[in-house]
Amino acid sequence: MTGALYGLAHFCARRRFVVLGVWLVAAAALVVVSHGLGDNTNDNLSLPGTNSQHATDTLHRSFPDQANGTSPIVLHARSGQLTDSKYSSAVNQAAAGVAKEPNVAAVVNPLSAQGASALSKDKSTGYLSVTLSVSPGSLSVGQAQRIIDGANPAKAAGLQVETGGQLGQKVSKLPTESSELIGIIAAIVILTLTFGTVTAMVLPILTAIFGLLTTLAIIRILGHVTTVPTVAPTVATMIGLGVGIDYALFIVTRHLRGLRDGLPLPESIARATATSGGAVFFAGCTVTIALVSLAVAQIPLVTTLGLMAGIAVVVAVIAALTLLPALLAILGPRINSLRVRTPPTDEQARQGLWAKWAADIARFPVVAGLAALVILIPLMIPLLSLNLGQQDTAALSTSTTARRAYDLISKNFGPGVNGPLLIAVSLKSPAKASSQSSSSSSQSDQRATDPRLATLQKDVSSTSGVAAVTPMQINQAGTTAYFNAISKNGPAEDATTNLVRHLRSSVIPSAEKGTDMTAYIGGSTAAYDDLASSISSKLPLQILVVIALSFALLILAFRTLVVPAQAAVMNLLSIAASYGVLTAVFQYGWLSGVIGLHGSVPIVSYVPLFMFAILFGLSMDYEVFLVSQIEEHVHAGEDNRSSVISGLVTSARVITAAALIMVFVFGSFLLNGDPTIKEFGVGLAVAVILDATVVRCLLVPALMVLMGKVNWYLPRWLDRTVPHVSIEGAEFFAERDRLSEREREREPVPAGRT
Repeated sequence: MTGALYGLAHFCARRRFVVLGVWLVAAAALVVVSHGLGDNTNDNLSLPGTNSQHATDTLHRSFPDQANGTSPIVLHARSGQLTDSKYSSAVNQAAAGVAKEPNVAAVVNPLSAQGASALSKDKSTGYLSVTLSVSPGSLSVGQAQRIIDGANPAKAAGLQVETGGQLGQKVSKLPTESSELIGIIAAIVILTLTFGTVTAMVLPILTAIFGLLTTLAIIRILGHVTTVPTVAPTVATMIGLGVGIDYALFIVTRHLRGLRDGLPLPESIARATATSGGAVFFAGCTVTIALVSLAVAQIPLVTTLGLMAGIAVVVAVIAALTLLPALLAILGPRINSLRVRTPPTDEQARQGLWAKWAADIARFPVVAGLAALVILIPLMIPLLSLNLGQQDTAALSTSTTARRAYDLISKNFGPGVNGPLLIAVSLKSPAKASSQSSSSSSQSDQRATDPRLATLQKDVSSTSGVAAVTPMQINQAGTTAYFNAISKNGPAEDATTNLVRHLRSSVIPSAEKGTDMTAYIGGSTAAYDDLASSISSKLPLQILVVIALSFALLILAFRTLVVPAQAAVMNLLSIAASYGVLTAVFQYGWLSGVIGLHGSVPIVSYVPLFMFAILFGLSMDYEVFLVSQIEEHVHAGEDNRSSVISGLVTSARVITAAALIMVFVFGSFLLNGDPTIKEFGVGLAVAVILDATVVRCLLVPALMVLMGKVNWYLPRWLDRTVPHVSIEGAEFFAERDRLSEREREREPVPAGRT
């Protein structure tokens, strides 16, 4: 691979303006097309084989519109009542206006007899119950906003109009531009100090921005082909920006070293791309494999989220290996202009702070290792009480219409109305009238008194934690029925989760006993509970798959069993510690005010699973960079202790700079009002801090010093089996230099020279 990357870099350097032009045209075309199509994201909660999915499938057959759920458009009179003449006509116009919009199947007016339960006791607040004719996820933001705009007559009359449910969430996306900007500004400062020149700093920033724009455009286009989660663009931004800058940082650092060593400009670019670029390619493959392996969980939302983040990593790698060499060639020797500081020479680095740090670790490896564990183990303790939950609208910023609608409904109708539990019933024999019903009863009333359904509804309504149930609805054939159960607690509260589990495990099976009736609990609240259960059961398998794949890749890279095993354990330590901090901050609510929250919030079920894939991959970046530097000194003939010291001195400055950039990029997303994004920001930032400092620059060197030559142990049978792969291509360049030296020796001496 080294030769391929070397040739690719030479080509990109020679055809630098062509390569730059291709990137400009491709990025511009993708951005234009994607903006023309618009955003189309959707949190696909389909979970094959789960109780909530059975409920959805049951309703789809007989009540297809109900399977799409309902969203409330809340109307609130700050003074007076909705029934007042000055408001009532506006409410009726709003209901009619929303009903006329495309993709709306039905609207229940709170001033009608059918919608009486949607009008508060003091009649100051009501909500239009909007049933869509399509899946909420298939709506674009513009289409959702047009439906909401149908209620503008109520707004014109002076009523407060807020939208909840999936319609409200669709239009309540918070911008992340300030987060991106803060991350970029921090990267500018760190890169300038690391390289010592402003011009060199510009290159990683430009490369990352090109890659990010391309990535977001691709994801937006894919949103019209497949179901893309709502957080995917933001998560891709975090990952794409972080790895894009870091990967370019590694290559530019090697290029600057090559120039200082006297290499010609094209050769320095090619060697930097073939060496550090090889590490970038390997690290990018590791991260991508970890993200794609999320498909093992067989959860559509998680699988797609992993694929979208994987696209960000792939684009970042391609940009670092093609666009960056072209930019380096265009800038040429001017890369050293606008100097702000002079980076230390290799000789100065060997006498500097990192050299003293590395020497102390080598002198006292046991103390260093224990010190690292003293830091990590206490941080892991909260992980023991980690509970997976669901997205909590109550924790959104009050600047969003979804949060304001949630608060109005909670205050006037009870928090459970924000997330009703949908009980779907399948009947093998059609529903029949009760023997006590009068002969004058209508067909619908007779079916509503079917003893099976009546018993189920009565048992559910009398269950502790249920505030109310809605009337039973039955299809014409009498084979499918449904009703809603309203919890006394909010959708994201543990009490509601416990209620769902109790209904499924006890109440519903008891009502089904001795009948041919099967009941399921669906709706978004139950679906998120199923998602949490599915992820909890699949997380151990996901961990094993990622570790196994990374173990195999590291064996290929370093031809040793010890380093991959050590890397797996080290990565698990840093990830477990970050999980502990995540639990303490969000589940316990510690320091929640510092990050813009007002108390504890649930940890969204897919966040730890997705974090594991990202962090294990990113941890491998630093592992590969550190160990490859140590290995380089081993191959140069240094003993194990000296190699560890030299490798740490060579890599520590770059690793800490790369980690700082990641921390600021991830940490800047704490400004986002979405608690789920805050969870990603805290978890990823803390993990990178711990991994790049406590683990890579303290625990790993200490362990490698203690292990000695065992670090490079590989059984002979495996040595014969494993193909020879060199990450940074030391053998390739050694052979190339030998051939060049022989060619120079064979050159004839020019006439007139002795």
